[in-house]
Amino acid sequence: MGQQIRQLAAEIPLIDNHCHGTINHEIERDQYEIYATEGDWLPRNGLSVLDEQFGVLTRALVAPLLGLKKHCSPDEYWTRRREIGQTALAEKLLPLTGIETFIVDTGFKSDNILTPDQLAAVGNGRAVEIVRLETAAERMITSSSATAFSADYAKYLAEESKDAVGFKSIIAYRYGLDFDPEKPSESEVAAAAAEWIAEIEATDKIRLSHPVLLRHVLWEAVSHKKPIQFHVGFGDSDINLHRCDPTQMTEFLRRTVDSGTNIMLLHCYPFIREAGYLAHVFPHVFLDTGAAINYTGPEHASLIRHSVEMAPFGKVLFSSDAFGLPELYYCGAAIWRQAIGDIMQGWVDSDAMGESDARKYLTWMASENAHRAYKL
Repeated sequence: MGQQIRQLAAEIPLIDNHCHGTINHEIERDQYEIYATEGDWLPRNGLSVLDEQFGVLTRALVAPLLGLKKHCSPDEYWTRRREIGQTALAEKLLPLTGIETFIVDTGFKSDNILTPDQLAAVGNGRAVEIVRLETAAERMITSSSATAFSADYAKYLAEESKDAVGFKSIIAYRYGLDFDPEKPSESEVAAAAAEWIAEIEATDKIRLSHPVLLRHVLWEAVSHKKPIQFHVGFGDSDINLHRCDPTQMTEFLRRTVDSGTNIMLLHCYPFIREAGYLAHVFPHVFLDTGAAINYTGPEHASLIRHSVEMAPFGKVLFSSDAFGLPELYYCGAAIWRQAIGDIMQGWVDSDAMGESDARKYLTWMASENAHRAYKL
């Protein structure tokens, strides 16, 4: 039979629903190794991330683009990568992804990465911004007070997000998705802000983790009626994974059905099926497989298959969650294209789905769902 769906998947323009900039300076191998994993420590006993799933994927897909043999050794890959350099590698790989729009979260280590405009220029696309709710609070708290926090945050978030297409919450990291869904009262917010300010003064560290304030900034974002991205599941060692199951926030989803806010579940591994269920039963819930597919290497297709088991085709999006390394953009786009093309071509070949439907749904997932959800 023909290979039209696989070919379409290989060529169709993408919207990256969630990503960050690439590193804006040259890096050494230990820096590369830590950026190439979600872990917070370098491998021990002489091991290398280039021998883990993402490293195997990189040496299979990127090495030939750098003039190396496919499946070259980790040392051969690193030596060649260092010769080319971080900047030149980004200029080479990002245009090859076929990503036409980058939806960029600038709230993490923003001093070390390309700005959205710089990323768009390197990638030959466009970029729009997502505002991280907790980072916004951390930036304004030292110029506020306990009694003024609510009003000050509302004003600050409105200004920060005037040109943004949505928000990002890392409540999964700072507390868990089993948070109280009730919107806190003004008195609760003031009392919590006083506690946070006292903590900052005592520790000289600014990190929003107070559960009441985490809920407050979330509900403030809901009032803007823009999409809110939630980190779900897979992430670094700062999370407690069992508390990152998105079904833990079911009551919050019930309460926001008619809010005008879309809820975007990011990454989702190992809770992809749970996220698919939520997207099936709630009209405002969307999902992607984000960062997780890069780190499952040769087994990435099983994750993408789970994402289209139950979630409506109009609710599934592509994202890379790429941070720092151009390889994360390139590999994330390449393996999503390959897997979704194989899956949908198989449906057409077995007559489970018509070719016109496959083309329509593939276009939805590649870009049109993001267009609708973010009103791009």
